[in-house]
Amino acid sequence: MDREVIKNKELNIWEALIPVIALVIMLAYNVYIYGDDALSGSNQFILLLGGAVAAIIGFLNKVSYERMIEEVANNLKSTTGAILILLFVGALAGTWLISGVIPTMIFYGLKILNPTIFLPATVVICAIISIATGSSWTTSATVGIALIGIGGALGISLGMVAGAVLSGAYFGDKMSPLSDTTNLAPAMAGTDLFTHIRYMTITTVPTIIITLIVFIIIGFTIDTSGTADTQVILDSISETFNISGWLFIVPLVVILLIVRKTQPLIALLIGTLLGGVFALIFQPDVVARITGADSLTFQSAYQGVMNAITVKTSIETDNAALNDLFSAGGMSGMLGTIWLIICAMVFGGIMDAIGALARISSALLKMANSVFGLFATTVASTLALNVTASDQYLAIVVPGKMFSKAYKEKGLAPENLSRTLEDGGTVTSVLVPWNTCGAYQSSVLGVSVSEYFVYAVFNYLSPFMTLFFAAFNIKIKQLKEKSK
Repeated sequence: MDREVIKNKELNIWEALIPVIALVIMLAYNVYIYGDDALSGSNQFILLLGGAVAAIIGFLNKVSYERMIEEVANNLKSTTGAILILLFVGALAGTWLISGVIPTMIFYGLKILNPTIFLPATVVICAIISIATGSSWTTSATVGIALIGIGGALGISLGMVAGAVLSGAYFGDKMSPLSDTTNLAPAMAGTDLFTHIRYMTITTVPTIIITLIVFIIIGFTIDTSGTADTQVILDSISETFNISGWLFIVPLVVILLIVRKTQPLIALLIGTLLGGVFALIFQPDVVARITGADSLTFQSAYQGVMNAITVKTSIETDNAALNDLFSAGGMSGMLGTIWLIICAMVFGGIMDAIGALARISSALLKMANSVFGLFATTVASTLALNVTASDQYLAIVVPGKMFSKAYKEKGLAPENLSRTLEDGGTVTSVLVPWNTCGAYQSSVLGVSVSEYFVYAVFNYLSPFMTLFFAAFNIKIKQLKEKSK
């Protein structure tokens, strides 16, 4: 990641920006045509087309094909660790599902629901479930829908409930090592997953605390009626899985390894294997059932655990709302994100080879002549891409590649960039009605973006929090600190 920056004196700023402008236009049209399905492959190909536009600029400036391919190869090499981590994250999610770790987290999360503090409890529940699953979309489409129904029955504004659901869901999505965006941001910035997560807590924890305080205050100003009945969901979970506090040993071991700064791949491998062992101990019927076997044998045990690790696994319950929640993609479920990373690295590699990234970085550094200016420019770019390209992944990928060298030249550690990408890009996507996230969440929850916008406190407060920390130089990590 410390390769020499490629510079091309012949490239002016407009030539450098042509591929970026072309990419944004193509992505915006592609998302308009495909909507949520754009991530199934068309966006990835658009990134390759963006690379082709950059290559044409390079050829016109006498940059050789070999030089471009070499830089693409270097870019891909730099993401090896991130790609392996993504695969292990998928594997871990699979074994944590069949072992009952994720269902147990959800079970106890729902148990804390109390009508008198419904809104802050909703934030906490959705945060717990989203951390456990790594998906804000899954959280809102399952428990989120249930909470919307409960909130409506209590006479609480659906906009308030949706704002609380999304605040908790995106906190969990942002902080969970199982989340694709949480893996994508450090991959683009050039840092590792757990360094990124630890550094995000600096801005994210204060933001979620303020969010909870806001919802507690709102809770005192509204009247509720009726009761919040989650017993049906709790019964379905306990009938399908053996719920036990002992299952928390698995995530606690992984957390301990992370705190002790164990290499991420080792921590995730141990977490995956422990999940498999605990599945055989606590959920033998579940393991047998997902293989179609009548009972647990050595063969069905091996096949069940291996399937959970590698391919999509679904656990059927008697509650339709839970079936989507109790589904994991395994390692194969991460291939779409890996595909996106590879194509982004092709675009970034060619942009690097022709000197475009160096030229853009140089221009940005002139515009942002302070650390705060660089952070503010990064946040503005993520917001602009969420609005124009209509996709949170692209709001991470494109600025991530454009700004990485600018942060290095300012002497800033890459986790500054990865954190800012999430604070500005991941969580604000749901605030844009035509963004894939905004369109999805409003459709699933049945609440328009305009209704929940003002109550999605965590989402719109996050970019301001990261700018606040930058403005006052609070916990801004320097590059030299990484070598200590």
